[in-house]
Amino acid sequence: MNLHNQLELEKTALKIRIGIIRAISANHGGHIGGSLDLADMMAVVYSDFMRVDPQNPRWEDRDFMIFSKGHAGPALYATLALQRFFPYERLENLNNSNSLLPGHCDRNKVPGVDATTGSLGQGLSIACGVALGAKVRNTDQRIFCVTGDGESAEGQIWEAVQCAAHFKLDNLIAFLDWNKMQIDGTNKKVMDLGDPVAKYQAFGWNSCLVKGTDVIGIQKAILHAIENPNQKPTMIVLDTIKGQGAKCIMDLANNHCIGFPDELKEKVVDELVIQGKKLDVEVCIK
Repeated sequence: MNLHNQLELEKTALKIRIGIIRAISANHGGHIGGSLDLADMMAVVYSDFMRVDPQNPRWEDRDFMIFSKGHAGPALYATLALQRFFPYERLENLNNSNSLLPGHCDRNKVPGVDATTGSLGQGLSIACGVALGAKVRNTDQRIFCVTGDGESAEGQIWEAVQCAAHFKLDNLIAFLDWNKMQIDGTNKKVMDLGDPVAKYQAFGWNSCLVKGTDVIGIQKAILHAIENPNQKPTMIVLDTIKGQGAKCIMDLANNHCIGFPDELKEKVVDELVIQGKKLDVEVCIK
């Protein structure tokens, strides 16, 4: 398996963040914090592991990506645009009336989106169903799923966790965006998740903790899940900071879903330009 190096992956992650900002700034607001902090993981998964065909998004034998935290759709949309599932310019239509890019993931409107999500807690169940179907069909498909720590308070998440362990869904690789924040405050204040790695291990999953910006660490965790499945699903807990990749967003008291005035856009673009110069990536945001 030919894997990308750290520089290549960091460049892709920056490009994904640029796409996220382009989409959200065009709409003057959106779910920015929990989208930005997924860029590094998305860069790794789509650069090195996802078996997909942008010319045939519904290819039957493709790998699946299911965003259980569907409000982070801008992260998925920016990635799909870079993969040429649809024209990059479409990112500017995020959440407009009759938009082809709804605020939450929609498989009926966006090529490359595998599940319509946004009602939190349901996506991991969908991923279990797809993974079980692949087992029944005896294919080598991998099912990736992105969950949030806020939605982990939903009982359905833990029903799905138990289901995946019971049916030995070792073709399921999930990620927990552990940014410790949700719309109403910190996890500790709203609903403490405790130690998610230990929790998933107790439910019979392979589980590990990786820093959310460590592209090589993420790459190694996925590779380990593929090469050492041991009849268990895998949860990779991403230790993230909500809004990471843009300090002015990270510093906001609440960056879950916000308005995006021109002054804030200018600050974010200035930060991304500096990063772009270091990585030799052009930053173009209208």
